[in-house]
Amino acid sequence: MTDAYEVNFDGIVGPTHNYSGLSYGNVASLKHQHAVSYPKQAALQGLAKMKYLMDLGLKQGVIPPQERPHIPTLRALGFTENDAQILQKAYKENHELFYQCCSASSMWTANAATVSPSADCSDGRVHLTAANLSSKLHRAIECATTQKILERIFANPKYFVHHVPVLPGAVLTDEGAANHTRFFSAFTHKGIELFVFGRYAFSKNNSSPLKYPARQAYESSQVIARTHLLDPACVVFAQQSPQAIDAGVFHNDVISVGHQNLFLYHEEAFVNGSQFIEELKSKYAAACKDSLITVKIPSEQVSLHDAVNSYLFNSQLITLPDSSMHLIAPQECQEIPSVRNCLDSLVKDSHNPIKSLHYFNLRESMRNGGGPACLRLRVVLTGEELAAIHPGTILTPILYDQLVAWVQRYYRDTLTPEELADPQLLKESQMALNALTDILKLDSIYSFQI
Repeated sequence: MTDAYEVNFDGIVGPTHNYSGLSYGNVASLKHQHAVSYPKQAALQGLAKMKYLMDLGLKQGVIPPQERPHIPTLRALGFTENDAQILQKAYKENHELFYQCCSASSMWTANAATVSPSADCSDGRVHLTAANLSSKLHRAIECATTQKILERIFANPKYFVHHVPVLPGAVLTDEGAANHTRFFSAFTHKGIELFVFGRYAFSKNNSSPLKYPARQAYESSQVIARTHLLDPACVVFAQQSPQAIDAGVFHNDVISVGHQNLFLYHEEAFVNGSQFIEELKSKYAAACKDSLITVKIPSEQVSLHDAVNSYLFNSQLITLPDSSMHLIAPQECQEIPSVRNCLDSLVKDSHNPIKSLHYFNLRESMRNGGGPACLRLRVVLTGEELAAIHPGTILTPILYDQLVAWVQRYYRDTLTPEELADPQLLKESQMALNALTDILKLDSIYSFQI
């Protein structure tokens, strides 16, 4: 391999963006449940972040939103007749069940799948496993469409292998790349893959959170490591701290962020944290012939409460074309003194490669429970693999302008929870998604297009 790139595939915020507040354990999601949402603003904020990365010289991709309300699920739940009647009846009979079928959560593509680059896999191909997300009903219904979209984008079997999701159910829960980090010395080289889990599916000696559920199962992470044909010497498993989960750390990307040869983490992030870090550094040194830089943020500097409320560790860490690292942090980080001071110190510290910082306004995503890193799925591709993916999903200045115009035409400025049952909103959304598949040249991916 002579060249390789990390491509960030961001989810486009859908036209029915709303705050259903369905994610127990996600503090921001629960806090804003059933508030008025701003779909147009949300989508434009997400697109602005994508353009920012593109303008920095990075490869940027897009993933279309899913259809919501999801009529096929409502039909499977026993609601019949035409679409308009289904919406009205479901909303009237069971508000909470109805909202499960309206979630905007597919925008967070960090949960879409786990992806291992060809350099790590013994068959030399990129391996992708769509997340089953079976710990939450509103997220579990994403899986089939996510897999269909990924199979369209990464279609060439010479380069890409798609695995069936981990067996769904309450036992083998898988939350995707939000609990997966890859460390490497260069994009073309073999790396270390870190899988973080919240619980053991079968152990009777689980150290469990007391308030919120642990979502990722250790055994699910094992399945992915095996099916992706990863070298065990290049794989590390680590358990989330139950205390962190109870503080609102529902995914690992809320309490640590890693990229290339740098790992930032909160001191309360992991069970047996010191032992885990030593294993990670040892395996990285052996596989990558380099030293891993680890930065532990102590609780006395940034409390768990401030880390969760600011989404400090959900910042997006990237390598610029000049090889320096750049951090994209939520605007909220600037507003909390302890977090702002922490980030200022990081940028000034010559011992780590972060040389610049940018605060980004993603208020609509943040209010719904996701920050910059939640919005993207990282995929490392060689030049040959990049040329083999569906080209309509790679952001260009022309595509960006098309998407902005599309949002301006089809999205509502505001949306109330009651309006989700409006048949007119469903029609508007379907028209928007029809137009989007034409823009992205993805053919039919939605149930109403078949």
